[in-house]
Amino acid sequence: MGKTMMGHAVISTEGLSKRFGNRVAVDSLTVAVGAGEIVGLLGPNGAGKTTTLRMLAGIIAPSAGHAVVDGRDPASEPENVHESVGFLTESPGFYERLSAERNLAYFAAFYEGIDAKAAAARELARLGLADRARDKVGTFSKGMKQRLALARVLLHEPRILFLDEPTAGLDPEAARNLRELIVSLKKDGCTILLSTHNLSEAEELSDRIAVFRTRLVAIDTPRALRESQFERRLRVRLDGGTETCLAALRGEPYVRDAHEEEDGVLTMLLSDPDRDRPRLVARIVQAGGQVLEVREDERPLEDVYLSLVREEEA
Repeated sequence: MGKTMMGHAVISTEGLSKRFGNRVAVDSLTVAVGAGEIVGLLGPNGAGKTTTLRMLAGIIAPSAGHAVVDGRDPASEPENVHESVGFLTESPGFYERLSAERNLAYFAAFYEGIDAKAAAARELARLGLADRARDKVGTFSKGMKQRLALARVLLHEPRILFLDEPTAGLDPEAARNLRELIVSLKKDGCTILLSTHNLSEAEELSDRIAVFRTRLVAIDTPRALRESQFERRLRVRLDGGTETCLAALRGEPYVRDAHEEEDGVLTMLLSDPDRDRPRLVARIVQAGGQVLEVREDERPLEDVYLSLVREEEA
């Protein structure tokens, strides 16, 4: 669990746990996140995702274990951790009767050495809100408020971002724009923990995905998680001749399974899909088949997630 994909670990935990009375919210979390990496946090409600982010941000203290965020312990040095971390909560609050620029300038003043007015103007421009800078926040749509919330998180130009359901409740266009911004922040070198219930969003944005159910069930790339739960299958679309091709393929030692899934489409399980794909196509052509398409039959991330969670329940 301590392995990272990208650079040195800027976030690491060892046995990090949190109890609320008799209820275990997070159970012995040990994980490492590399610099410039996006890790998506998936899990049902109450799985411990938000509690984990709050511990890493120094908002609440762990019951056991410890964490290091950008070289600091958030439990003993919360103010120092806040200098390098931006935390977008699921329900950010603003002063509705104040303008967007006055809201941001107010929050920017909490950070030492920041030109509050300049920082507010910079982030309003970055989030596409410069033309609404003097409008009261109470007149903003939910999508605009979410962009303003991210602008507030970025005021002190943090190197690490914790994003809790950043696109929840947004319309498709607003959600897409926010995802594009997250990608640009990663390109600028930000390390990001992204808690979301949107599985397609998690897969689109994340280098690795961590599945939670109070404890860490699994963490890996989306592809590796798929392969841990389901065997890789190839789908080959043919222009006729499927029966002849099937008969030929079933005699090949590297073809573990082959059947016609739908009219003109063969689904195959190979010993090594990457190695065997070229000779599979060559054998189909040799048998008289005309190949229109070859692609991997990827199971939806939802199937992978549900399989992991059910396996944990069992």
